[in-house]
Amino acid sequence: MNLFAFTSPTPFGPFSVALDESGAVVATALGPRAALRRRLRTGDTLHAAPPAAGAALRRQLAAYVAGRRTEFDLPLAPRGTAFQQAVWTALREIPAGETRTYAEIAARIGRPKAARAVGRANATNPICLLIPCHRVIGADGSLTGFAFGEHVKRRLLAHEARFAPAATATSVSAAK
Repeated sequence: MNLFAFTSPTPFGPFSVALDESGAVVATALGPRAALRRRLRTGDTLHAAPPAAGAALRRQLAAYVAGRRTEFDLPLAPRGTAFQQAVWTALREIPAGETRTYAEIAARIGRPKAARAVGRANATNPICLLIPCHRVIGADGSLTGFAFGEHVKRRLLAHEARFAPAATATSVSAAK
């Protein structure tokens, strides 16, 4: 598949994006283009995105970084199984400033015994940040795995906690 890529700076590190020909986000990475490449399928070809490509994403990303936006409203095209798609849809329902456990996501999608499979689907989420896999934590409240490092996950959660409209008791402390 021909994809168009660009990288934008953020306080969390470079944010790399791959768009399909319709402009939908196929993959993202908190890292350079090489990190993005690892999140794509064999056979995908990356081209430099034209300047106008991703303009809405760049605006929404800047607003997120500035604390004026906590969610993204963009066309997404993550590629995965039906189970993965269900998990990724559930992740998008987690409000900024809040977290959920793998077991809570499993229950949400009607598969209460599938917490480990939810963890795997979370780990294979190709569109980090926009599909907020960083909002999922361990049952004990620990900041379990994140492809770009626990320190980045902690910073994203702390950032969102500062700007979320109404963080609740299910919010995670940045100190955990």
